[in-house]
Amino acid sequence: MVVLTILLFILVTLLFKLLYENLSCYLLTPLRIKKIMEMQGVRGPKPRFFTGNILDMASLVSKSTSQDMKTISHDIVGRLLPHFLLWTSQFGKRYIYWNGSEPRLCLTETELIKEFLSKYSTVSGKSWLQKQGSKNFIGEGVLMANGENWYHQRHIVAPAFIGDRLKSYAGHMVECTKEMLESLQKGLECGESEVEIGEYMTKLTADIISRTEFGTSYQKGKKIFHLLTLLQTRCAQASRHLCFPGSRFFPSKYNREIKSLKMEVEKLLMEIIQSRKDCVEIGRSNSYGNDLLGILLNEMKKKENSLNLQLVMDECKTFFFSGHETTALLLTWTVMLLASNPCWQQKVRDEVKRVCNAGIPSLDQLSKLTMLHMVINESLRLYPPASVLPRMAFEDIILGDLYIPKGLSIWIPVLAIHHNEKLWGKDANEFNPDRFTSKSFIPSRFLPFAFGPRNCVGQTFALMEAKIILAMLISRFSFTISDDYRHAPVVVLTIKPKYGVQVCLKPLES
Repeated sequence: MVVLTILLFILVTLLFKLLYENLSCYLLTPLRIKKIMEMQGVRGPKPRFFTGNILDMASLVSKSTSQDMKTISHDIVGRLLPHFLLWTSQFGKRYIYWNGSEPRLCLTETELIKEFLSKYSTVSGKSWLQKQGSKNFIGEGVLMANGENWYHQRHIVAPAFIGDRLKSYAGHMVECTKEMLESLQKGLECGESEVEIGEYMTKLTADIISRTEFGTSYQKGKKIFHLLTLLQTRCAQASRHLCFPGSRFFPSKYNREIKSLKMEVEKLLMEIIQSRKDCVEIGRSNSYGNDLLGILLNEMKKKENSLNLQLVMDECKTFFFSGHETTALLLTWTVMLLASNPCWQQKVRDEVKRVCNAGIPSLDQLSKLTMLHMVINESLRLYPPASVLPRMAFEDIILGDLYIPKGLSIWIPVLAIHHNEKLWGKDANEFNPDRFTSKSFIPSRFLPFAFGPRNCVGQTFALMEAKIILAMLISRFSFTISDDYRHAPVVVLTIKPKYGVQVCLKPLES
């Protein structure tokens, strides 16, 4: 009887604890934050119970993206962030909206953004909702880690993207690009004058990240990329329901598919990992290698055992995804911009011809391709991979004249900042690489790779890769935008062309 009473007491205590945690998460904490911000004059649209403003945003985006754009216009903020335009007109440059039960402060003031991202990187990071939304996608990899875990994981993976290791990747990038150019050439010889360049760029960047960071060819990794793409879409769809308590445990269609895809991805990753470990165990190699996978496995082997197998797979998924998709999108949008701006295309081609031997840039020559760098920056400004940058405050902080309570997310609308006429001039929605001639532009208004200590660890890798690929492509072919191209940017975690980018290629004389 005593044992039963104790067990009953423990059960009741756990139930009360669970009830309080849910009540705090979904009601008490949001109400406290709402009151604190209203006292500072920061208000926003009225949230619904549980869903917040998610349904309002979904409705606005659905309406704004229901039709394709009539022309190739880069004025896309109203299309992709219609809620931002609506709520800034109603509540001013600072407002709060609700992502389910999670309050988010919209922040567009560049000085405050700079202070927040540089000064408070250790006490801010990914929120619970963000982490849950990507838990089955990229897990607890460096992109989603917080605090000491983030610092430790960043310290482990950073060496794969700097110094001599970074320089050693150039040869792989050139060889992979040569293969893609030969594929394009064969297609033209078979009468295919028009190509969807996004497909080629996705395959190429996937091949490069496979060879440089995982020591395997695209043929070995392409199934992983395909599954990760499906997993990305399913997780994005399922994350809309995270505002409902316990939704991640429901045996819904999305949750079943996500679980199945996650298992398939990790099974394939285990085969790659086991193959590397087998080489060491049978004596074929005395180390796991000096690429990213080798670095992770060497770290796992240490006595401190700071990494476990699941975390190694999460890091692999993170870099499989972010190491090719964002760069592929950068390349695809840049080709679209150059195809529709032949004058700039020729300027870049002339520069590549002047600087590079046979159109293949060496590492020393990359820094001399200043015009190409300006074009890449302008592409990243107009079509940044991520439209928003959200970070949650894990402590109470003071930001300028604002008191930011613990639990409030700072929502930085990167796309809107990149298209702001007050920051970039009246031609903010036009393609004008000349704006990057001067290096005096404020870093905190140009955020394609975030800013501060928590910026993108693979930024230098991505820019080196983009320059090599574009230089080789532009010296081999001229390209114009196809009549079949339909301009319809959409957001599926990243900013993508809904129907791809169709261009007409023409070989250049040697």
